[in-house]
Amino acid sequence: MESIHKIEEFEDVIQSSKPIVIKFQADWCPDCRRMDMFIGDILEEYKDYKWYDINNDELPEVAEKYEVMGIPSILVFQEGDKIAHLHSANAKTPEEVEEFLQIHL
Repeated sequence: MESIHKIEEFEDVIQSSKPIVIKFQADWCPDCRRMDMFIGDILEEYKDYKWYDINNDELPEVAEKYEVMGIPSILVFQEGDKIAHLHSANAKTPEEVEEFLQIHL
């Protein structure tokens, strides 16, 4: 998973014609660390998609613009538009994340 550190980089990435997945997280977030324990298997299963990571503390304006109210959250973008959003309350287990991805990818 590649990290995004600049708004311009984020804007370029989301223009992809194929869906891309972005995980919003923060270093201090215990639920984010818990997701890190199972996300590797999901990345392998969905390796045909590009995955990115944004630290909310580095780019709070991006999180605000796309209504990321809790972390970890997973958003799917395509051609500059947010096409799906897995809110943090529903991103606690591998099953919840996989179900979201099966529906939206």
